[in-house]
Amino acid sequence: MTLQLLQYALGAGSGVAAGFALGLIGGGGSVLAVPLLVYVVGVRDPHVAIGTSAIAVAVNAAFSLLSHARAGHVKWRCGGMYASAGVIGALIGSTIGKSVNGQKLLFLFALVMIAIGILMLRRRGNPGEPGVECTLEKAPKVLSFGLVTGLFSGFFGIGGGFLIVPGLVGSTGMPLLNAVGTSLVAVTAFGLTTAANYAFSGLVNWLLAAVFIFGGALGGLLGSIVAKRLSGESGHLSIAFALIVFSVAGYMLFRSAG
Repeated sequence: MTLQLLQYALGAGSGVAAGFALGLIGGGGSVLAVPLLVYVVGVRDPHVAIGTSAIAVAVNAAFSLLSHARAGHVKWRCGGMYASAGVIGALIGSTIGKSVNGQKLLFLFALVMIAIGILMLRRRGNPGEPGVECTLEKAPKVLSFGLVTGLFSGFFGIGGGFLIVPGLVGSTGMPLLNAVGTSLVAVTAFGLTTAANYAFSGLVNWLLAAVFIFGGALGGLLGSIVAKRLSGESGHLSIAFALIVFSVAGYMLFRSAG
């Protein structure tokens, strides 16, 4: 599809917002990206918005992952285990998702987001276990959580950070900041899997994805810096996570109702 110059500029600005969410809470990139691409940039086909955002958010997640890795927030073994199972689910889910109405996908995921936000608020007083590692004993739980999360991620056409972060906390007991950093391993893998599936069907605008990635790289850097500062104050990162979830979910429900 052909877009105007202003739309590409808006795409870059949208990338900053999505990248910031990824760096801050390890999720929200695709959930923000899809409505921004549809309602702000003006991409008419929700499936093109989903496919384009998937590749852009996957690359932006990789940038944010580097920042979190340098800060020592990433549990690589846990991230690898979670992502390896999740890509299978993402492939299956994205194949199914392409046949479902795009607006219906956004509406359904908004409901899932609200449930996840409530879950994270309930866990805000739990500091987690900083020294946790993904051993063979924990593998079945981590892999099963990864598979299910990947299925949802692929079906809704998102990186899945909103699901991956609580999934990592629930399956390993790691602190939220470590879950945010580690989740980006899976967000990158899930996003690339979904993007490849959508690209195969011609549902990716590559130029728009490029400008979105450019803006997202800057946003991701800023978000990871803010995440580090918030992590030192009890519960603040969980509250930020939940507030962004509720805000985006409310907007998506409002647009769907309209």
